[in-house]
Amino acid sequence: MQSNMQTGGRRVIVTGAGSGLGRELALRYAKEGARLVLADIQEAGLKDTLAMVGALGGKGFWQRCDVRDFSQLAALAQSCEERMGGLDVLINNAGVASGGFFWDLSLEDWEWQISINLMGVVKGCKAFMPMLMKQRQGRIINIGSMAALMQAPGMSNYNVAKAGVVALSESLLVELQPLGIKVNVVCPSFFQTNLLDSFRGPDQASKQQIAKLLESSPITAAEIADIVFTQSEADTFMILPHESGRAAWAVKQGNPQVIYDEMIRLAVKKMALAES
Repeated sequence: MQSNMQTGGRRVIVTGAGSGLGRELALRYAKEGARLVLADIQEAGLKDTLAMVGALGGKGFWQRCDVRDFSQLAALAQSCEERMGGLDVLINNAGVASGGFFWDLSLEDWEWQISINLMGVVKGCKAFMPMLMKQRQGRIINIGSMAALMQAPGMSNYNVAKAGVVALSESLLVELQPLGIKVNVVCPSFFQTNLLDSFRGPDQASKQQIAKLLESSPITAAEIADIVFTQSEADTFMILPHESGRAAWAVKQGNPQVIYDEMIRLAVKKMALAES
């Protein structure tokens, strides 16, 4: 394992690689001959992803990692250094879903959401920063969400965590570019994934609504992975895989009030549903 991991394609690390978009990203890079490091808290999922990577002719290894624990991320970085001599692409993808109106969300709901979806990305960047700075090259791809840009009602803790990922990515873009390190942030809308397996929050009706949106999505996780690969290679900083997301973001940039009015309308509708 050691010998053949030192040579070959790009060295790519994916967190949350045990399922969903993380798995699809790993498979997309495997098709390019990448050497992959797969991290997740779900070991069974990681083993499956690694087998799929192998079936595509890719190679790599997996390591259990909870992104809330900086020491585990630091150990992951050390494994990359020892087994591959560094890294080329770090994909901070691990994330969880949650929902509920602000008044129903507990502080524990907030802490859980921010500890994974925002601080998990901060800690991922921090753990690999010494290696990237020593190399003076590499790429960080942070997975955000359209929720960071649109702030839909009934998911304030998720919106805030993902908005933080966008702000972090913008900060890193300007600080790291002079050092030869590239940064991208991805803001997908809803797509077919198992994100709801991790759903946490007081609002189960909101979980069902999200489930419907996920099922009706015109785009799959594999298609998003392909867009992420292609557009990051083209150095597009903010990657918006969904056409509807790109359109909504253009409207909000031109006239934010239109989006706020729409979100208020959605909130009223959601409250009425909750009461019925």
